[in-house]
Amino acid sequence: MNLLATVRRDAGGLALFAALTVGVVALTEWITRDEIEAQRRLARERALLEILPADRFDNAILDDRVELADPRLGLDEPEPAYLARRGGEAFAALLPVVVPDGYAGPIRLVVGVRGDGTVLGVRVLEHRETPGLGDAIEVRKSDWIRAFRGRALGDPPAEAWTVARQGGAFDAMTGATITSEAVIRGVRRSLEWYRDDGRARLFAPAETPGEDP
Repeated sequence: MNLLATVRRDAGGLALFAALTVGVVALTEWITRDEIEAQRRLARERALLEILPADRFDNAILDDRVELADPRLGLDEPEPAYLARRGGEAFAALLPVVVPDGYAGPIRLVVGVRGDGTVLGVRVLEHRETPGLGDAIEVRKSDWIRAFRGRALGDPPAEAWTVARQGGAFDAMTGATITSEAVIRGVRRSLEWYRDDGRARLFAPAETPGEDP
């Protein structure tokens, strides 16, 4: 009986410890949620201004937003896309994209797209890629991510949206081929979504000026 009582007491103690641990984690997440979202907003703002400097648009871009929740963009919950306008006309969209298959987990991107489907730029918001290797997707670590600017579906052809060692048009980051391929796929998928649904949703036909911003 003493042994049984000891086992029950130990089991009860473990259950209480587990419940307390879960409670602490949940409380910590709740307390830091607003701070995390504030940091994400700042990261988005920096990324948007790197892709599209403030002198290129005249609207309050962070308030000119459309909520998107499309699995083709890797989104499982609504996230904002931002519209850049000039003289009231939208000429570019900055899309939220989650690449699910990075080497160390999901990679969150902002993909800037002109009305005609040309890439304005790509920036990384969050990732867990390997320091010194996969983290070269950050623009402060290397210029690799800048290679997407000016690209579009058909430039390069669909079969060339991969790394050079597989006959593609993009160099792979040294020691980070999986990360490189994942980002390339994510950018291509975002352009496919834009072609199929995004342009009609985000732009009216008259809101696509021909000049380069």
